[in-house]
Amino acid sequence: MHPSLRLLLPLALFVLPCPLLAQVVVNQPIPPTATIRVDAAVSAGAEIPRTIFGAFLEPIGKSTYGGLWAELLQNPSFESGLWDAPHIARMLREEPSLARASQLGLPLPWQPLRVDEGNRYAVKYGDAANSWQSLVVYGLPGHPTGIRQKIYLPVQRILVYNGSLYARHLSGPDGLTVSIRPHDSDEVLASARITASNPAWTKYVFTLTLPAGKLHRLDPADFVVEVEGDERVDLDEFSLMPADALDGLDPEVVAMAKAMDTPLVRFGGNFTSSYNWRDGIGPRDKRISMRNLAWGIPEYNTFGTDEFLHFCQLIGAQPQIALNLGGGTPEEAAAWVRYVDEHWRQHSGLLWELGNELWGNWNLGYPTLDQLASRTLAFSQAVRAVDPGARLIAAGEDPDDFTPWNAVQLRNPPGTFNDLSTHFVVTTSAADEAHPSDQFIDEAAFALPTELGRKLQQEQDQIDTYPAFARRAHIAFTEWLFVGPRPGIPGFTNMGGAVDTAGLLNMLMRHAAIVPIADMTGIMDFAGIWKSRGQVYAAPAYYAFRMYSTAGAVYPVQVVTDSGSYSVAHGVSRLPDISDVPYLDVVAATSADHRTLDLFCVNRSTSTDIPADITLDHFVPEGLAQIKTLRADYLDEGNDADSPTQVVPQESAHALSGRLLQHVFPYESVTVIAFHSAR
Repeated sequence: MHPSLRLLLPLALFVLPCPLLAQVVVNQPIPPTATIRVDAAVSAGAEIPRTIFGAFLEPIGKSTYGGLWAELLQNPSFESGLWDAPHIARMLREEPSLARASQLGLPLPWQPLRVDEGNRYAVKYGDAANSWQSLVVYGLPGHPTGIRQKIYLPVQRILVYNGSLYARHLSGPDGLTVSIRPHDSDEVLASARITASNPAWTKYVFTLTLPAGKLHRLDPADFVVEVEGDERVDLDEFSLMPADALDGLDPEVVAMAKAMDTPLVRFGGNFTSSYNWRDGIGPRDKRISMRNLAWGIPEYNTFGTDEFLHFCQLIGAQPQIALNLGGGTPEEAAAWVRYVDEHWRQHSGLLWELGNELWGNWNLGYPTLDQLASRTLAFSQAVRAVDPGARLIAAGEDPDDFTPWNAVQLRNPPGTFNDLSTHFVVTTSAADEAHPSDQFIDEAAFALPTELGRKLQQEQDQIDTYPAFARRAHIAFTEWLFVGPRPGIPGFTNMGGAVDTAGLLNMLMRHAAIVPIADMTGIMDFAGIWKSRGQVYAAPAYYAFRMYSTAGAVYPVQVVTDSGSYSVAHGVSRLPDISDVPYLDVVAATSADHRTLDLFCVNRSTSTDIPADITLDHFVPEGLAQIKTLRADYLDEGNDADSPTQVVPQESAHALSGRLLQHVFPYESVTVIAFHSAR
């Protein structure tokens, strides 16, 4: 929405009838020039723990397979039942030719090399090289016969691709040709011939090198396997990866994840309650493919515990793993803890979650309230038996409805857990008003972190009423995300989501004493890194997160801001009534050596740039301030495969006048200002 139009909308909130009186009330208008006064000699709270800049990874969408994991092929072992019905319907809408491929006996999303060759395929059960199914291809003399799959290659980065397949020769010639072609074309860009003569399952490897300039960024291609003459061959367990993959991990994703400087990566989510960690260890080409029950997508298990630990090691993060308290057992959980301790450099004292959202009936085997405490205790005891130093997070409820559930957890014996988790994954368009304007939703969504901080304090207050946990247990905010399901409102893919992300990080820094752990959803997909059509890019929220996580802020100091404020009535349903929301939200903090002073600034105004005079007390800065600004022309702008860097931070340096800096904060923006000590 253009800012000139937004200036008119606040008036409508007061003249249009609404049975719930949904409104934004301006408590104090934005002054012509705001003031920000920082006193670096006055502490403003507890030391900011690095662990509030944690991130979250769950096999959902294309976060692991199709994202962090570099494998280019889907369903490489020709299984059925890997997708639920809604996902299959979507696949058929996007690629209608898959319907005919399925009729010919090919598992999704494989297709025949030539549809007009007819029925030349048969799925075989029970004697596969991997999992349960393999695919027999029956050659047709004089007619090209084989299979293909549509793929996207990162040709802007690399032209060499390494692959493998399993085959057993049944009859006829023994040659297989693997190739890469432009999608729906007979032109061969790269090929390799394999002599597959062994009647027993045998693994064959190959390399395909593309010529430069023949396939362009975002162009679809086909991976093709063609048989010779009347050859009959049984095929299974394919793989095709860029040659620069880091033991299976996408190097661009790893680099962008490392740039986040996150100290924790949470491996968990709804998939946790049906995940058995043993399925994801051992030789990758022998791991079983199955459906991810939580999300109705494939779980190939090629990205398992060892791969997750390798990813954490590459980006310099600690693992934070959610244990299966749904379909799992205490013995299974304890064995996983032992395995990770043996394979991670720390060997003890890692962070473990005792389940994920156990209060939700979407999780397999969720407990009743009567079962909750005993299940938590049983798993805690099993884990502590193998690692007495493990740091445990028990499953708590969301901050808008936590009291009864958390009370049950807090009746456990002392030491059962170190912290209670909470989540806040909020749909910003779900408002108490039936037909809210985008303007109203924007301001209500931007206000959410303010009220969320108050709710977290209430959670801590409840914890402190239980002597077994008072002042020892705190809150682990292990999932947070702002979901905007339609254009024009704040969501994780647009600039509005970045504004909410920065507001939430400001809130976390203010509440460092009670929230030592927080994990943004997610390091891959959602508010983090994305991959589409072979292109890696990031959401605006990723850049907001990175502006904060890399700043090195440790000690919060006093900051007094006069920039106006507003209140929301009947806003976003999860937290509809929010008072005293500052238009310009500022946190100030110094580095560990006190030589850098950072200001973290969020302009929540939807239409007004805010000029401000920034004055520094008890800090003598150099003559230039280093400034990073994240903004967009429109709230719903974001990044995608076509325009991967449309919304990224802009850096500048501004001169100070002594200890005064004058700066204009753009509306709907995130700004980090770094002052460096002159002494």
